[in-house]
Amino acid sequence: QVQLVESGGGLVQTGGSLRLSCVASGRTFSPDIMGWFRQAPGKERQFVAAITWSGDSTKYVDSVKGRFTISRDNAKNTVYLQMSSLKPEDTAVYYCAGDESIVVHTTSLEYDYWGQGTQVTVSS
Repeated sequence: QVQLVESGGGLVQTGGSLRLSCVASGRTFSPDIMGWFRQAPGKERQFVAAITWSGDSTKYVDSVKGRFTISRDNAKNTVYLQMSSLKPEDTAVYYCAGDESIVVHTTSLEYDYWGQGTQVTVSS
């Protein structure tokens, strides 16, 4: 069983930056696909970004392209989400997720493991 723990959320002004981290534990290697989702109040959970084990393939939702960067350090069992040029509409709880498949999925149902979430609030 894999446990995922996110950190790095907080309150930031519009245009600011934050870096989220997600550490995987419970076994010696992280799931092949790691992703980030977010959920704003009253809205469905939304795919944000995902990355393959090797890091050579990434996928982003259109609304964050050019502003967010996903990366991973397999030696540390950690995945990161660098968020820049933040907007109020980025405000949400951000969840780290792991998927044992080899295909990058964008739907939450495909992911096997979830963290507890970290709050990101962007003030206008």
